[in-house]
Amino acid sequence: SMSLREHALSLFRSAVGTVRPAAMLKRAVKLQGDGCPQLLVKGQAFPIKKDLYLVGFGKAVLGMAAAAEEILGDHLVRGIINVPLGIQGSLQRAGMQEMLLKPRSKIQVIEGAKNNLPDPEALKGAVAIQELADGLTADDLLLVLISGGGSALLPAPIPPILLREKEELTKMLASRGAAIQELNIVRKTLSLLKGGGLARLAYPAQVVSLILSDVIGDPLDIIASGPTAASSHSVQDCLQILTKYNLLHNLPKSVETVLSSSPTKPTASEDYSHVCNVIIGSNRLALDEAKRQAEGLGYATLILSTAICGEVSRVAALYCQLIRLVCLRFTSLREGPLRDEVRGNLLQLAAELEIPGLDLAEFLQALQGLEPERPVCILAGGETTVRLRGTGKGGRNQELALRVGLGLHRAQAMETSSLLERCEIIFLSGGTDGQDGPTEAAGAFCSPELVDEALQEGLHVEAFLSNNDSYTFFSQFRGGHHLLVTGLTGTNVMDIQAILIRAT
Repeated sequence: SMSLREHALSLFRSAVGTVRPAAMLKRAVKLQGDGCPQLLVKGQAFPIKKDLYLVGFGKAVLGMAAAAEEILGDHLVRGIINVPLGIQGSLQRAGMQEMLLKPRSKIQVIEGAKNNLPDPEALKGAVAIQELADGLTADDLLLVLISGGGSALLPAPIPPILLREKEELTKMLASRGAAIQELNIVRKTLSLLKGGGLARLAYPAQVVSLILSDVIGDPLDIIASGPTAASSHSVQDCLQILTKYNLLHNLPKSVETVLSSSPTKPTASEDYSHVCNVIIGSNRLALDEAKRQAEGLGYATLILSTAICGEVSRVAALYCQLIRLVCLRFTSLREGPLRDEVRGNLLQLAAELEIPGLDLAEFLQALQGLEPERPVCILAGGETTVRLRGTGKGGRNQELALRVGLGLHRAQAMETSSLLERCEIIFLSGGTDGQDGPTEAAGAFCSPELVDEALQEGLHVEAFLSNNDSYTFFSQFRGGHHLLVTGLTGTNVMDIQAILIRAT
C-alpha cells in the first residue's frame, strides 16, 4: 500500500496538472466549423468574421499561448505576449518544450519585468499590445490571455507620465505603508491599459479574455490589475489614497495633469458589452481535482477553503487544532471536554484569521458526518504571509509545514491521552508554481514525529524557525526527503495544503 506521503504527493501533482496551461485551455476553448468558423469558450460561441488576434501577459502566459496557437491554427493572424525575463530559457532548460512556441509561430514574445518590476522592456511590450488593440475593427476578434504577474508586464502610463515617475510614486506609497489594493487603485488610474483600458482600446472588436487566477476570490478587476474588466474605482478613490498618505502636494506635474483631466466616475458597465471574461483556472479547480483523486484513493475528503490567508504561525495553529479534532474521531474520546476545547480553539482561531467565506461551523458539521472508519483528507488553498525576522532561506509553504510539525510535537507533549499517536498523519503545503520563496522547492511535508527525529540529527526546529530558515532545515533533515520538489510548473493558482490522517 502507498504511504500517506506518496498519496499527498500524487494529490498535489494532480491538482497542479489540472491547471497547467495546455490542459486548461483545451478544456475551455474549442474551434468549430469550417464555413463560418466559431470560437467556443466554455460553451459560448464567438463567430470569427474576419481576423483573430491574440495578446497576453503574465507568468503562465507562454504555455497558454503555445496551447492557444495549437487550437487556433491558421485562424490566428498575429499575436504579442509579454512574459517574465528569462522564462523561455528556464522552460527550455527544464525540458518543458510543450510550453514553448513552435519555431515559425505568429506570436511575438517580449520578455521583461525583471524581478517582477515594470521596466523599459515591459513598457515596449505594453506599447506593442496597445497599438495592436487600437487598430482593431468591429469584425475582428481579440483573444486575451491573462495570468498572475500580468500587472508588472503591462505598464503603460497615460502620457505625459513617464514610467519612472509612476514607479517613484508607487515606491513612495509603498514606503508609507499603502496596502496592495491601494497601490493597485493608484496604478490603474494612471495607466492606459489597466482597469479596463485594454478592453476600451480594442472596441469595437469582440474581446474574449481567458484568465488564470492567482488572487483569493478570483476578482476580475484585481487579477493583473483588470485590463479587460470594468474598474470599480474612480479618480476620487485615487485622490483619497494620495491624500491619506500625504502625497497630494508633491506629485510630478505630469501626474497632476492626468488626474485633473480624468473622468470622475468609473466607466459604466455597458461600455464593456463587447467583452467576455472567463476564468479558466483557479485554486478551486485545482482543489476539486485533488478531492476527486483523494476519494478515488479511499479517503473521506473535505475542502476547508480556497481563501486561506493570514500570518503563517496563526494558520499553522489552525491546522494543528484541525488535525487534533480529526484524530479524536478515531478514539473513544469523540465526545467530551477535550473535543469541546479543541473545537473552541478552532472557532477562535478562525475568527481571528477572518478567512473570507469560511463557515467553520458548517465545515465541522460536515466533518462529523464523515464515515467514522475511513481515512480522512482535508484540502485547502490560498496564500499565507510570513513576517521576516531572520536572515534565513525559505518560503511560506516550507515555513508553514515546519510550524505545523512543531505545533503537533507540542500538542503531543502536552496530551496525556497520546491522541496523535493513534493516528498516522502527514501535512503537505506547496506552491502550485513549483517555487516557494527564493528556493528550488515548491514546499514541504511534515508529521508529528518530525521534531523528535530532527533532534536525533542535532537539528533544533525552533532555532531554524526563529531565523526564517525552513529551507536549510528541510535540506539538512534526512537528506532533503521532506522537501516537495516539482520544478517549475508553468502555472500559478496560489498554494495548496493537504492533511491526510488514518488510524494506526
